[in-house]
Amino acid sequence: MTKRTRPSLSRTSDDQPIVFVVDDDPSMRRALTNLFESVGLRVEAFGSAPDILQSRPPEVPSCLVLDIRLPGLSGLDLQADLAKANIHTPIIFITGHGDIPMTVRAMKGGAVDFLTKPIRDQEILDAVQAAIERDRKRRDLEKTVSNFRSRFESLSSRERDVLCLVTSGLMNKQVATELGLAEITVKIYRGQIMRKMGAKSLADLVRMAEALGVQRTKPDEQT
Repeated sequence: MTKRTRPSLSRTSDDQPIVFVVDDDPSMRRALTNLFESVGLRVEAFGSAPDILQSRPPEVPSCLVLDIRLPGLSGLDLQADLAKANIHTPIIFITGHGDIPMTVRAMKGGAVDFLTKPIRDQEILDAVQAAIERDRKRRDLEKTVSNFRSRFESLSSRERDVLCLVTSGLMNKQVATELGLAEITVKIYRGQIMRKMGAKSLADLVRMAEALGVQRTKPDEQT
C-alpha cells in the first residue's frame, strides 16, 4: 500500500486569492481555469487528490473546487484527510453523478456548496466568491484570536484568575472574596489586565475572554 503524504495545499507568494481545482477531466480543468482567470482569480489545477496533497497550505484566502468522483482517493476522502490535517480551505464539490447521501456527507463534512454538472458559469463564480470571503473572514478571526492569546499569555497567573472572574460578571468585591484578596488589590489587577490586553472597556475584555474560551461561570452558578 502506498503511504499517503500529509495533506496540504499550495503556498502562494502574495495576497491575491487563489482557487484550487481538482478534476480528472482535462477539458473540465481547462474550462474552470479559464473561467476563474477571466475574472482575475489565480488558479492551480490538479488531476487527482494525490497531486494536490504534495503541496503546502495556502497563506492567502482560497477555496477548493473539487470533483467528488476521482480515481483512487475520492473527493470525499480528500475532504476527510484535509479536515484531519486541520486544513480548513472551503470546499465546493462538483459532480455529474450526485446523489442525496453523497451530498449529505459532503455538507456534513463542511463543504460550502455542492454543484451538479453542467454548471452555469455565474453559479460557480458566485460560489467561489462566497467561499473565498468565508476563508478571508476565518483567517482574520484566527489572526485576531492569536493576538489575544499572545496578550493573555503575558498575564500573570493571578491576573488570569481575576480576568476570568471579572469577565464572568463578578464585581470587584466579589472577586476579592473569591480569591482572598483586598478589593483595592483587585482594582490594581484589573487596571494591569486592561492595559496588557489592550482592552478599552469591560465589554472589550469580555469579548476577548469569550474568543479565547477562558470565560468562567460565577461560583454560585457552578453545580
